[in-house]
Amino acid sequence: MLQKLRFAPGLNKQVTATGGEGQWVNGDNIRFRYGKPEKIGGWSQLGSVGMTGRNTAIHHFVNTSGIKYAALGTNRILYAYSGGIFYDIHPIKSTTTLTNAFSTTNGSKTVTITFSSAHNINKFDIILLDNFTTITNSGFTSSDFDDNKFMVTSIPTDTTLTIEMDSNESGSGASTSGGIRVKHYYPVGPAVEVATTGWGLGSWGGFKTGQFTSTLSSSINASVTSLTMASSTSFPSSGTVLIGTELITYTANSGGTLSGLTRGAKGTTAATHSSGATVTDASSFFAWNAATSGDVITAPGLWSLDNFGNKLIATINGGEAFEWDSNPTGATSTRATIITGAPTASAFSLVSTPDRHLLFFGTETTIGTKSTQDPMFVRFSSQEDLNTYTPSATNTAGTQRLADGSKIVGAIRGRDAIYVWTDTALFTMRFVGPPFTFSFQQVGTNCGLIGQNAAVEVDGTAYWMSENGFFRYAGRLESLPCLVEDHVFDDINTTPKQHINAGLNNLFGEVIWFYPNSGSGTVNRMVAYNYLDSSPERPVWTVGTLARTAWQDSAVFGKPHATEYDPDAETPDSDVNYVHGNTDGVSTYYEHETGLNQIKGGSTTAISASIESGDFDIGQQGLAGDGEFMMKIRRVLPDFLAQTGDAKVTLNLRDFPNDTQASSSLGPFTINSSTKKIDTRARARSISLKVENDSTSQFWKLGTFRIDYQPDGRR
Repeated sequence: MLQKLRFAPGLNKQVTATGGEGQWVNGDNIRFRYGKPEKIGGWSQLGSVGMTGRNTAIHHFVNTSGIKYAALGTNRILYAYSGGIFYDIHPIKSTTTLTNAFSTTNGSKTVTITFSSAHNINKFDIILLDNFTTITNSGFTSSDFDDNKFMVTSIPTDTTLTIEMDSNESGSGASTSGGIRVKHYYPVGPAVEVATTGWGLGSWGGFKTGQFTSTLSSSINASVTSLTMASSTSFPSSGTVLIGTELITYTANSGGTLSGLTRGAKGTTAATHSSGATVTDASSFFAWNAATSGDVITAPGLWSLDNFGNKLIATINGGEAFEWDSNPTGATSTRATIITGAPTASAFSLVSTPDRHLLFFGTETTIGTKSTQDPMFVRFSSQEDLNTYTPSATNTAGTQRLADGSKIVGAIRGRDAIYVWTDTALFTMRFVGPPFTFSFQQVGTNCGLIGQNAAVEVDGTAYWMSENGFFRYAGRLESLPCLVEDHVFDDINTTPKQHINAGLNNLFGEVIWFYPNSGSGTVNRMVAYNYLDSSPERPVWTVGTLARTAWQDSAVFGKPHATEYDPDAETPDSDVNYVHGNTDGVSTYYEHETGLNQIKGGSTTAISASIESGDFDIGQQGLAGDGEFMMKIRRVLPDFLAQTGDAKVTLNLRDFPNDTQASSSLGPFTINSSTKKIDTRARARSISLKVENDSTSQFWKLGTFRIDYQPDGRR
């Protein structure tokens, strides 16, 4: 007899394969529309090159001249994208003019730049060199330096830094050069979250038997790169010493003089030390540089992006806020500048509309004093004024400190309120006008946000990921029913929680969260909730391997945009945005839901999609027995609502729940739109169905498959 195969929409990964009868249990790169599974749409790279670093934020807006912009912030550079071109609009922190500052060595890629005073630039910061004149005794020319960006590779002293060229020095080695300007980009942060190690962390304080000390022969300041001890007996030829609370690494030990010093090593602070101060060998400290898990997490470089009319507002997590005017002629050749009067240390910012206030969260209680940053403090500007934040009787600026939680994690605009999450609670923030400007109300507890970008709002409902579940709020707090919850939360890596980001794909009614699994330090998984197809009886969820570090819906450009991060990639050196010595990888910018393939760097590759059902048997197909009878399966009749190219169908057979399906599978059978049936001649107690594709330009949307079977005994 012929039997229709009917499966409930969505994936259910809370059951075993045997317990998943009538359900789909596995899938990748698929979605559900009107209850039926289909392969997701393709994506194509925007712009000819990638962006330096890991992108963490995308914001789309249209200025009053009708120009569409995408603002993108990586952990190194702030970009504006328009007309297929990336423009570097990153703010400059300092500009220093130098002469005779370059030195090189024959056969080496390293260039040392010497400043006349402390430069306050750190390793991995970005610098831009321009106004270069000449360099002598070098194979490098002015074109190798002028208008080029470099990632700083080391900081030998507080007045020197090194950069790395693409090739070795072919000359005898430069010792003099002409003028040069060094423009220091505002630092954003590392590409990934890492556990911080150093003074006061882990097992610091224990040491091996035989610990030894000496004393300083003379006083030292905070910048010297050598020191002399009364005795260096037993001190290793290179290692680490402790003086006071400062750790100092050294590369050479000769006659009591330690040289090649790195001051303020391992998170400590360089300081002055008096003659006779105790010098302790720290090279042998037990468990040094092995902090216990979760002691301190160094946050990755994050941006929050929004627009205040024509002006892009960009705030560095834990740092300053900047503005960039998109409207003037030649705007793309200008850079963002710091917002005068705004806080200088905030977790993130957001524009309140339509009342037009600029809001700062986790910000300073005293503007301009970074040490007063309070993770629970909210500050907002006066209406229509980006530069006024001190409350008075004549403006609408103000402040508020939230009460539940240890830090504000994130905030988004909703239809009738701003939603603000701490690590434990949800608040609404509503504009009410003078004298209070905004009202704050706590509307949820034990529902904190897992990361800054892990929430979205659609049609008056907020959706978000917490530490141990999914939630929504539409006037009341609800835990979001989830049939893939264990699959996600048993395998999620919550150390890099700030990597977790949510996106809205309104074209298909999907809320998507991208997250790292337990074996990854950056995003490599996704989980999606379909709010259009879901019902109280059956929430529709999917999972997959699509990895995106940021996502923006289709409102401005007509299609969703997203970014992918490759830590090992590098932008071609022919591109204007190339950064010499980049070690932070590259982010690629895509338009999604276009075509059937993935297009990157001019290459087209397939999107491999698959879906697999739970086991079903004769008992579950309308006959008595519930698996009591063996089945003889003669043929399968495929049914596709839509199909382009080929698809593959596999029947996985099993006699008992603990049997391995792979050893008894039939197929894959290659089918196309003209395939009428698949002859199988199979026999099993239970069977599951898998549909997949692996080649370019293929698409499928399932209808209702049928199987031709008969009972075939109990043994």
